[in-house]
Amino acid sequence: MKKLFVLSLSVWGIFLALSASAQILKPITWRLDRSQNEVQVGQELELIFKATIDKDWYLYSTDFDPELGPMVTEFNFVTNDSYELVGGIQPINPKKKYDDIWEGEYTYFSGKGEFRQKIKVKSEKLKIEGSYSYQVCSDIDGKCIPFEDDFVFDGFVVKPAAAKSATAISETPKAETENKALASTSEDSTKASVVAKVDSATNSAKPEASSETKVAIDLSQKSSDDPYSLLGFMFFAFLGGLAALLTPCVFPMIPMTVTFFTGKSKSRSDAILKALVYGFSIIFIYTVFGTLVAAINGPEFANWLSTHWLPNVLFFLIFFVFALAFLGMFELTLPSSWVNKMDQKADRGGWAGVFFMAFTLVLVSFSCTGPIVGSLLVESAGGQIIKPVLGMFAFSLAFALPFTLFAIFPEWLKSLPKSGGWLNSVKVVLGFLELALALKFLSVADQVYHWGILDREIYLAFWIVIFSLLGLYFLGKIRLPHDSAIEKISVPRVLMAVVTFTFVVYLIPGMFGAPLKGLAGYLPPQATHDFNLTEIIRQNAGNGTAKAEVSSLCDTPKYSDMLHLPHGLEGYFDYEQALACAREQKKPLFIDFTGHGCVNCREMEARVWSNPEVLKRLKNDFVVVALYVDEKTELPESEWYTSTYDNKVKKSIGKQNADLQITRYNNNAQPFYVILDGEENVLIQPLAYDLDVSHFIEFLDTAKKNYASNSQ
Repeated sequence: MKKLFVLSLSVWGIFLALSASAQILKPITWRLDRSQNEVQVGQELELIFKATIDKDWYLYSTDFDPELGPMVTEFNFVTNDSYELVGGIQPINPKKKYDDIWEGEYTYFSGKGEFRQKIKVKSEKLKIEGSYSYQVCSDIDGKCIPFEDDFVFDGFVVKPAAAKSATAISETPKAETENKALASTSEDSTKASVVAKVDSATNSAKPEASSETKVAIDLSQKSSDDPYSLLGFMFFAFLGGLAALLTPCVFPMIPMTVTFFTGKSKSRSDAILKALVYGFSIIFIYTVFGTLVAAINGPEFANWLSTHWLPNVLFFLIFFVFALAFLGMFELTLPSSWVNKMDQKADRGGWAGVFFMAFTLVLVSFSCTGPIVGSLLVESAGGQIIKPVLGMFAFSLAFALPFTLFAIFPEWLKSLPKSGGWLNSVKVVLGFLELALALKFLSVADQVYHWGILDREIYLAFWIVIFSLLGLYFLGKIRLPHDSAIEKISVPRVLMAVVTFTFVVYLIPGMFGAPLKGLAGYLPPQATHDFNLTEIIRQNAGNGTAKAEVSSLCDTPKYSDMLHLPHGLEGYFDYEQALACAREQKKPLFIDFTGHGCVNCREMEARVWSNPEVLKRLKNDFVVVALYVDEKTELPESEWYTSTYDNKVKKSIGKQNADLQITRYNNNAQPFYVILDGEENVLIQPLAYDLDVSHFIEFLDTAKKNYASNSQ
């Protein structure tokens, strides 16, 4: 029973775990150098860009196909009469790697990186300015961070040319033409640019007419919709493997398997070797399933999977059916002919027999492991390509480990608890959790398509009932099929009941509008709540904010009948309408690229936007527009257009909002926050998922300050 308590508490705790707080990182530093400090007009020299990259991070180079996917490092030079570029930027000895995600080869630097640009000096007043945009990534936690920095080369000692200076001056028009051609080519390959010059020291934007900062599409960035890191997901999958062991159709097979190895092996060493092969065979079989899921994954498929009603309703039904099976309504079994064939091949003995015995175990245990494996694959679907593979590896590792260890050390069998009703109790607890998780998928479809069947208070009511029943189950007040009679309640069950009912008490205030920040990513948005007591108090100035501070809108927002902003904020859901209002009110425009199914968007709204200082600034200092990238509402045909990014016709609100984010700001992950002035210039480096309230306030204040400075 002690193992039941520890395992159930772990699985239940992982379900409640949330993403770790983001932090602002800059795992790279640059140093500028030159091949020589003294030069003569007409001569050439090299500009050297040296990068020092933190451990476990890497920098994409400049010399691979920009259409591949990752952000190519770009150097942009401000043209003047004192120099001309000779050729293009040259990376020095980058590494090469083929990536299955992008299906192509890219070049990168780790540890140290170096780029060189040759120039020809044309004037004694030599000064070289420009900017570079680049991206650094880490395979440890899946992070990718785009940056833009400025550079200046000056302080040269330039000597006049004797007889060739006139020639050098006469070549100026030609140099300007070449540089313009280079700039044009670079612009065409990037698809979008933002007129802003980012000050690397303060991370604020200083618009200048002579410079361009290009922001590349961050396609390799991990989706912000994913509530787990890869390591966290693997840990969750590992616990799932342990939970699968403590089920009625798996646990009794451990001593049976050990008897097979110890009884049919020629020697102790032969038994150990076969046990290891058996364990690795189990891992191999499950990992193959993960690989098959990975093979059908892709960006377009993932987007469809996460927002379309069909897969979300299907996943809801899968979870619901698995929950009913765990609760004991029926058994999930495979055709007996499959199991019999595997069993016959296992009886043949030899190494092939060991493999087929592993296959037999997988098939026989399907009725108990199927719901857990299916849940893991559903959770990983739409994630990174590697995610389902690693998830199945972690699950099968936990699943295979006890079989292998008990086969190697058969004397440990004496310490195993006897099979009994406690095995079914584990199964039932998992069934309740599956039932609660199923609602998340139905909620996503409900929000995207505005069905209105699972608003926040209804969702919370279901969870309160489900977890109340779970608490009663722990106390023995509810008996389900296959449960044994309970004469006395053990201490672990009482403790689990305490934890469960505490969670229920935490949920109850949510029925009256409490934000429940700890579950922000899992619950429908508060805007769907019919009776929001918190909002009623706020509207009546109960939060201490004077009504005069609330900014009025210029006109009635489009789509406000189906789209809403959190915390009583007034704003828009159409970019052009919001921009017109920002110009009229002479305020910065705050763009929130968001989504109905975006977990981290809801978490940002609950944990960061709800802060009184943040809320005050958003209400008073900005015109706010929320652009939902997964809104399925189709626009009139007169408003359709063909995207310059993928040459596809954008017909819906969501498709057009997503296209705006990609083509103009070269980013396709949500949440993503951009602040513009009335001329659509970016006022500050855009911000993504970041739970640091002070940093978000600084983001808003800096943008407001830059707006005032530009206006003056």
